[in-house]
Amino acid sequence: MLSRIHRFHGHNSLSRVYRQGKAIRDPRVTLRYALNPKRKSFRAAVVVSRKVSKSAVIRNKIRRRIYEIIRPLDSRISDSYDLVFSVYSIEVALMPMNELRTLLEEQLLEAAVIKTNELARSGIVNNKKS
Repeated sequence: MLSRIHRFHGHNSLSRVYRQGKAIRDPRVTLRYALNPKRKSFRAAVVVSRKVSKSAVIRNKIRRRIYEIIRPLDSRISDSYDLVFSVYSIEVALMPMNELRTLLEEQLLEAAVIKTNELARSGIVNNKKS
């Protein structure tokens, strides 16, 4: 689980990211992010609607999977970003962990939250064949 200092507290924080942040969209997961100069470290939230699954067990499983992918990246996130991952598809609960990790890392790279060379040094990015 992601440590408490890296998690959101309250709905007002989320509304700021929704209003002022930028979005990187995918049919399954959208990353909304905003730089927050008032904080020293990043914060992350995972939003899974009841439209994705009526079962709280499945929604919590999706949340835990995404938090587990973000947790080892905490030292590589460069600034104090507020990150909100919104899940729109049940596929996220069923897809292989490596595929989900690749999807989220690509979104974080596109947002410039994580730099490419930092991921390559840590060995997290999978080598893709062209």
